[in-house]
Amino acid sequence: MSLLEVKDLQVRFDTPDGEVTAVNNLNFSLEAGQTLGIVGESGSGKSQTAFSIMGLLAKNGKTYGEALFEGKQVLNLPEKELNKIRAEKISMIFQDPMTSLNPYMKVGKQLMEVLMLHKGMGKEEAYKESIRMLDAVKMPESKKRMDMYPHEFSGGMRQRVMIAMALMCRPKLLIADEPTTALDVTVQAQIMELLNELKRDFNTAIIMITHDLGVVAGICDKVLVMYAGRTMEYGTTNDIFYKPSHPYSIGLLESIPRLDTDDTQALPTIPGNPPNLMSLPVGCPFQERCPHVMDKCRQEAPALDVLADKRQRACFWTPDELIATGGNA
Repeated sequence: MSLLEVKDLQVRFDTPDGEVTAVNNLNFSLEAGQTLGIVGESGSGKSQTAFSIMGLLAKNGKTYGEALFEGKQVLNLPEKELNKIRAEKISMIFQDPMTSLNPYMKVGKQLMEVLMLHKGMGKEEAYKESIRMLDAVKMPESKKRMDMYPHEFSGGMRQRVMIAMALMCRPKLLIADEPTTALDVTVQAQIMELLNELKRDFNTAIIMITHDLGVVAGICDKVLVMYAGRTMEYGTTNDIFYKPSHPYSIGLLESIPRLDTDDTQALPTIPGNPPNLMSLPVGCPFQERCPHVMDKCRQEAPALDVLADKRQRACFWTPDELIATGGNA
């Protein structure tokens, strides 16, 4: 049995202009100790997928389908039951650590609260465990940091605090929503190395949400490529990186700067912008930006097919046809 199995997940929002479907029939699974990368541009539904699993959608949001964690449905659970799962079994690192930490409380107190609330520890025991966890995330002078406020930390150090807080209760699943956003390249590499070590040491499964395919290369076992709330391609990291079979995946990969190319040439980009979810085009949602669009793409949406290597993709072109047209990365 998978640790997490998501089946036909839909996330919809009621707005003054009508209902918006942010996530449309998403399917994926995750085993203990595995890492899944969910990749796509802003507005593709990545974060809403995570929020639906955590029960953190906005009040106008509704979820449909199944998210089975250890075989138990976690979608739409009452708040009291969700609180027993959150932090203890499923934790989340949010995108901006500065807005996720309380600016009026010392970092040590915020860390201790997690243990005192969810584990019933006393102050002294929670204090010592908090220092141990800060050491585990490679926080320099961890004891001194306990008496500091969030604004006294750098961006990378605040992110380490968030990771420490998320791992306090040794969760089985960690959801990281853009954990390296706004961090410089060196700190990004440190955070990714840290997550790899924690996955190895605690056997924690990780969902890595990012818009950057380069970030997932060194940590993820599987990759789910999303666009306009739908799955474009889903498979192993090696398959997605070395044998991409969807025009959108290929476009994302070609947009990554490379050291083995002429740096005087303009970096390829995907033309246009993601569609308005209120008025999705008939057919494939990627049609307006796809260099391989056909009449059929404008008339009907491609089904999510399973290839011989168990990879899933939603495209009328076969992988061999894309290669023949020069569409491979």
